[in-house]
Amino acid sequence: MFPRTGWRSLGAWVLALWVPCMALANEATIRKNLTERLPNMPPIDEVTKSPVPGLYEVRIGNELLYTDEAGNYVIQGHVIDTKSRTDLTEARIAKLTQIDFASLPLKDAILIKQGSGTRKLVVFGDPNCGYCKRLERDLQAVKDVSIYTFLLPILGPDSSAKAKDIWCAKEPGKIWRDWMVNGVAPPKSIGKCDIAAIERNLALGNRHRVQGTPAVVYEDGSRSPGALPAEQIESRMAAAAKKG
Repeated sequence: MFPRTGWRSLGAWVLALWVPCMALANEATIRKNLTERLPNMPPIDEVTKSPVPGLYEVRIGNELLYTDEAGNYVIQGHVIDTKSRTDLTEARIAKLTQIDFASLPLKDAILIKQGSGTRKLVVFGDPNCGYCKRLERDLQAVKDVSIYTFLLPILGPDSSAKAKDIWCAKEPGKIWRDWMVNGVAPPKSIGKCDIAAIERNLALGNRHRVQGTPAVVYEDGSRSPGALPAEQIESRMAAAAKKG
């Protein structure tokens, strides 16, 4: 016979094997049922247990859904931890969309240096994006920063034409800001110009699932969509610096 402590050890060993097996079984069931019952749903990338008992996170790209262990119900929305007042869904999406700042090909971006330029900020922008123009106006108030703008012409042929004219200009940073802030149309590019960087930017945006402009990336790899005011950008940059 096993001593009493032996039974406890055996029970812990069985439980250690059983829990992962159950998790795998639940994941397989969820994938099967959701795929069969919701044929128009995009492919599921990942199924994981959420911090809420009985609730599973279903990841499709950077989008999150929630379901029970059998995939009988689907919930769209944010999960809030009421004790800590934390948006668990938002925190998870922030982690999923994080970018390795050091790996970004900054040579393919337009550089505007303000003050000492010691801090760094990356922006994905379309020349015809209204929110990008608002962001660009607000960015003028941010001090001591090097702003790297990746031209991301996703709003149509005119965006592509303007992006080419701006990139091929003698002073692309000045031309970009003149257009975005003051409405001065960029001069038409003349002669040959290597616009392969713009194609690489589109591929970069697609790889990191930048689905709209503007998108701002901070030095800690976190990012924010849309046009945040200067004070919020300053706050995010300060938080990123502390993490570094």
